[in-house]
Amino acid sequence: MSGISRRNLIAAAGGVIAMPGLVHAQAAQQLAIATGTTGGVYYPLGGALANYLSRGIPGMSATVEVTGGSVANMQLLGANRVGIAITQVDAAVDALQGRDRFRGRPVAARAIAVLYTNRMQVVTVASTGIRSMEDMKGKRVSTGAPGSATEVMAFRLIEGAGLDRDKDFRARERLSPAESTNAIKDGKLDAYFFVSGVPTSAITDLGATPGVQLVLIDHDQYIPKIVEKYGPVYFPEVIPAGTYPGQTTPNKQMSVGNIMAVRDDMPADLVTKILQVTWTNREDWARVHSAARDFTLAAQKSAAAGIPWHPAAETFWKGQGASL
Repeated sequence: MSGISRRNLIAAAGGVIAMPGLVHAQAAQQLAIATGTTGGVYYPLGGALANYLSRGIPGMSATVEVTGGSVANMQLLGANRVGIAITQVDAAVDALQGRDRFRGRPVAARAIAVLYTNRMQVVTVASTGIRSMEDMKGKRVSTGAPGSATEVMAFRLIEGAGLDRDKDFRARERLSPAESTNAIKDGKLDAYFFVSGVPTSAITDLGATPGVQLVLIDHDQYIPKIVEKYGPVYFPEVIPAGTYPGQTTPNKQMSVGNIMAVRDDMPADLVTKILQVTWTNREDWARVHSAARDFTLAAQKSAAAGIPWHPAAETFWKGQGASL
């Protein structure tokens, strides 16, 4: 990711926008990719993607934006400040429908690729005595960075477990995963929620800390209640034992899909070029982070995308042999 800058491209361009998230300067195209926090998976994948696109599309200069996560990414996409948003499906559906954080501000988003599965990880350490969602009552927790899909999904899980996010915790912080890990190490936090691909660096860091016994809290039993209210965007999965240092048992948890989303008015030829370059580099992408191994032809399903396909993406994937 050397050479990948993290700046507001739109401000630098004086606000002149010719197409979604793109700025033209002397025939060059600058494309911003909304990712996430540096302790997650979106950021390294987005950085690699920016390199692929910059090398593979003539005249293209792609950069990454560090953000709070999916909700912020979809808001940036809706404001035409980025060209690509890496996002969880639940946030994309909320954005398209103008629900929750997008109330009154729906985003005309379209999927161009299904990437991998994000896992809800409820993280603590043995010394806290927390072994279940119910044990978190009266504890100090973090529900994720502001503007993150972690926050949205954490609130839904807390609700599904019968807890009140505003009343049942001794303190509720809104920290990034890296900040949460450091706060647990310092004895200032008891548990945190984080939604990401696995493994993720912040949790690996916590598990590898000397004298710390990592604990991941099971919560799959609450999924039916959550789906009943919010729709079939969540599903149960298991994080195998040993995924993280010190993780001695499988973690039964709630998962959600990740997609690459663009605005519905992104030109078809640009969507096609983005997908051609990304698909060509898929093996290298999987070396950047193992989560990208799930970026496969079989994964390209309309049900997994959650929101409608961009017509050019639908054409591209059908041309590759996907059944969608």
